[in-house]
Amino acid sequence: MINGHTAPGFEAVRAAFEANFAAGAEVGAAVSVYLHGKPVVDLWGGMAYPGTNRLWERDTLQVIFSTTKAATATCLLLLAERGEVDLDAPVADYWPEFAAAGKDRLMVRWLLTHQAGLAALDKPIARADALAWHPMVKALAAQRPLWEPGTDHGYHALTFGWLVGEVVRRVSGRSLGGFFRDEIAGPLDLDFHIGLPHDDLDRVSRLVMQPPTFGELPEEMRELAAAFMDSTSLTRRAYGCVEPAFDHNSPADQVAEIPATNGICTARALAGFYAGLIGNQILRPETIKMATIPQTSGPDLVTRRPFHVGLGFGLPTPTAAWYSPTAFGFSGLGGSIGYADPETGIAFGYVMNHVRSGPDADEPAARLSKAVNPAGP
Repeated sequence: MINGHTAPGFEAVRAAFEANFAAGAEVGAAVSVYLHGKPVVDLWGGMAYPGTNRLWERDTLQVIFSTTKAATATCLLLLAERGEVDLDAPVADYWPEFAAAGKDRLMVRWLLTHQAGLAALDKPIARADALAWHPMVKALAAQRPLWEPGTDHGYHALTFGWLVGEVVRRVSGRSLGGFFRDEIAGPLDLDFHIGLPHDDLDRVSRLVMQPPTFGELPEEMRELAAAFMDSTSLTRRAYGCVEPAFDHNSPADQVAEIPATNGICTARALAGFYAGLIGNQILRPETIKMATIPQTSGPDLVTRRPFHVGLGFGLPTPTAAWYSPTAFGFSGLGGSIGYADPETGIAFGYVMNHVRSGPDADEPAARLSKAVNPAGP
């Protein structure tokens, strides 16, 4: 059963949401859309906790994996906008220990553009140490760059959060999650957390992890699949720098701050965050414009595919369902996504607990986005 509302003119979004469930693509999910700061779609449905009778409710929370990265980047951009951080200054100006291993001239902006050369560690760190924050920060400060910073780009799948978050912590005196809560989520009344309060643990939907289906990948993605199978590849090391791997169904992972991957929110809050970005409630328009200028091109060293990114915000390729020359956002493992388009005034958030893999992972979100913007590609 689908709950919620759609404003006149957005009925196609409800139809697409229902179709995703009918096709078996969803277990539990929610989608929200704002238009010029006003909510026009707010839908949810399915099971929040498979194997029980717990349905997805209006305030059900969901882990959004890398969709978190845009919120993390926004914290640093806000400090830069206020003049408290110079994006062209060395990271070591704010984090002196970071100057080790030849990183004394590594610029802050390269943390946002995945050009820092710190996508992996020479030696993986224990999960308990990663959850504790400071051991991971110490390891990154000591790590030598894996390529000359600023000369190439490789997706910092996990390390992005600690790198950006530690600069925010050093400058503001607050953890990344605390800064996000105080400066962004709190003022906008967003049910969006990086480091979940213990009292909210029972509201988090349980992830259903679909096994990888690499054998079904199209040819253009087979290089990435092969890299994942090679334990020595940069790809495998970037995603495997914490051992054992995180388990985002675990309360320990949910209450910790892992700013690259464990944001927890409602679809309403995710769309509201993007509505705030293009509604001048978080960053100034000139900051958004600066942050959405493409900074990288060509194949990414980690994902082995083109990765379009500005200063922390992902930029869609022309084949993406959410494509617009003025759109920006970020997606996460399994298909969650948040984005905004200043040109149309659309802000979009989609979250789900069925974490899909393979070439069809983004299809449910794509169908919803297409219903919002039928004129898109």
